[in-house]
Amino acid sequence: MVHQELVELAAHAARAAGDLLMSRFRHPAEAVSTKTSPTDLVSKADRDSERLITGLISEKRGDDGFLGEEGGAGESSSGYRWIIDPLDGTVNYLFGIPVWCVSIAVEDPTGTLVGVVHDPNRNETFSAARGGGATLNDEPITVSHCDDLSQALIGTGFAYDTASRRAQAEVVARVLPCVRDIRRAGSAALDLCWLACGRFDGFYEAVMEVWDNAAGALIVKEAGGVVSDLPAPHGTSHGLVASGPRLHDDLRALVGARANSPTSDLHSRSKRT
Repeated sequence: MVHQELVELAAHAARAAGDLLMSRFRHPAEAVSTKTSPTDLVSKADRDSERLITGLISEKRGDDGFLGEEGGAGESSSGYRWIIDPLDGTVNYLFGIPVWCVSIAVEDPTGTLVGVVHDPNRNETFSAARGGGATLNDEPITVSHCDDLSQALIGTGFAYDTASRRAQAEVVARVLPCVRDIRRAGSAALDLCWLACGRFDGFYEAVMEVWDNAAGALIVKEAGGVVSDLPAPHGTSHGLVASGPRLHDDLRALVGARANSPTSDLHSRSKRT
């Protein structure tokens, strides 16, 4: 089955890239530069990881296309395109914080077909194929059954540009009083996978790019979760809201509410009998 072949190839490439990254982790970084802002960093490790991944995939599937965070791109003549984040959590990586991963997804003409996220620090590989469920190290996983926002542990992330961060801070101030707590780990792909296996009850973030969430969003859906679009501030790239089905409507209402919305009403509405 082509789905399984793609999962296996994605997992192989993600683990190989993870080995490369681990061999350099907590060593002096090379060729560090900035992208969208002075705090949005990229290093030689990111670029070498992407080059390794695309090389391994091209050896097996030379007709497939690519879209990589670090600029890798190629047209597809097969109908399949690989979406690659070769190091999700670069700032964590450069600061020696062991929360980062490799994320690889495959798209076909109808959407995301396969997603793999590999966490080398914990030797955890999350994977999913459309219609086939989600796994962690080959064991099935499911999202949390939480249905009460006040008891929900929520993950989120922040953009790098100042205007978006200011808007995101306003959302956090609205969300925090209504939930158990908020976590900001620094890797959206891992946040989504942790949601998929029940470590988080919900997740939201905008701004996001396709390589940030392509694999993770599929893994959440295949673990029984719900994922919906979240418009980003200032017309920038949209993000998403994700959770188990029992929590989703209330979480989406809370994070998408206007600044003058009565959070007390949202909070009380989340409590079910």
